Amino acid sequence: MSSRVRKFLKSTMAVTAASCIFASSAWSAGQVNLLTWEGYADDSFIKQFEKDSGCDVSATYVGSNDDFAPKLAGGGGVYDMISPSIDTTKIMIEAGFVEAVDLSKVARFNEVYEKFRTAEGINHDGKVYGVPFSWGSIPFMYRTDKISEADAPTSLKVLWDPKYKGKISLWDDKSSIYVAARVAGNQNIFELNDAELEAAKQKLIEQKPLVRKYWSTAGELVDLFAGGEVWISNTWGGYQSNLLAEKNIPVKEFIPEEGAEGWMDSWMIVKGTANTECVYKFINMAISEHGQCGMSNYNGYSSSNPVAAKKCMSAEQFTKLHQDDPDYLDSLLLWVNLGARLEHYTNIWNAVKAAN
Repeated sequence: MSSRVRKFLKSTMAVTAASCIFASSAWSAGQVNLLTWEGYADDSFIKQFEKDSGCDVSATYVGSNDDFAPKLAGGGGVYDMISPSIDTTKIMIEAGFVEAVDLSKVARFNEVYEKFRTAEGINHDGKVYGVPFSWGSIPFMYRTDKISEADAPTSLKVLWDPKYKGKISLWDDKSSIYVAARVAGNQNIFELNDAELEAAKQKLIEQKPLVRKYWSTAGELVDLFAGGEVWISNTWGGYQSNLLAEKNIPVKEFIPEEGAEGWMDSWMIVKGTANTECVYKFINMAISEHGQCGMSNYNGYSSSNPVAAKKCMSAEQFTKLHQDDPDYLDSLLLWVNLGARLEHYTNIWNAVKAAN
C-alpha cells in the first residue's frame, strides 16, 4: 500500500486491517452483496436478475466516493462488489481491497466505450480491475417555480448570490472544491496548488452563510427540493431530477458556463469474495441490455456499453444520454485520481465544513 493511500485511510479515521473483511464467514453462495450508489440495485431491474440467476442481491448505499475506503477498511460490512467512480478506483486497487477481473468471464467487455475500458483508473500492472457501468455529468439543478425564466442561472456565480440565501445547497463532497475553484477562474481543478486550494476554501467559507445544507445522499437532496428548502444545487445528472418529476416538483438541470465535471462508475470485485459465480453473473447482467437500460431508465445516467444501449433505448433516449456523442465525454472535466494531493483536498473540504 502506498504512503498516500495510508494517509488517506488515516484521514478518514479508518486505518484498520483490510483483511478483517476478507476472513468473514458471513459470505455464502447464491448471493451478491453490493456497496454502491442509490439506484444501482433498484428492484425495477434487479428482481428479474435475481429470478434469472438464482443470486440474491443486497445493497448498502454510499453518499460519497470517500465512503468506500473506510467501510472496507473498517470491516463495517461484508461486500462482494463495489462501484466507485473513476477518481477512487485506483485507491481501491492500491489498498488491496479489490482483485483483477477475469475478462474471459465478461463476454461483452469489448463493447464498452474504449475511453472507459482503457482508463488508467481501472488498469493496473497489465490487469483490469473494473468493469465500467455508467457515466454522466454533475450539472446544476434549480426549481423553475422559484427561480423565474428571466433569472434562469447560467453561471456558478449564482451560488454566491445573496438573493438565494438559505436556498442553496452543495454536495457534501470534496468536489465542492471544484465548484469554488472554477468560480475563482481555475479550470485546472484536479491540479490545484496550495494557493489555489486556499482560494477555493475561502470562497466556500464566504458562501457558507448562504447554504441551507450540504446534502449527502440523493434522497436527502430530493427531500430538500421537494420541501422547498433548497432551490438550487449541484446534482447527479438525471437521477434526482427524475425522482422530483415523479413528485411533480418542477426542476431544470443546466450545465454552467464554467463547465461541468464528469464521472464514470465501475463495478469492482472485493478481494477474497466467496461469491464469484454470482459476481460474474451480476457483471455480465450489468453491461447487458437489461442492466444498462435498467440503470439508465431508473437513474437517468448514460450507459457504458453503447452497443447494448442502442438495442434497448429509443432513438430519442440514446441521443439524450449522449450515447452517440463521444465529443460530449471530452467536453466534461472527467474526475481523476488526485494522487498525492488527495489528502490536501480532503483536509480543505473538512476545514470548510468546520468553519464558523
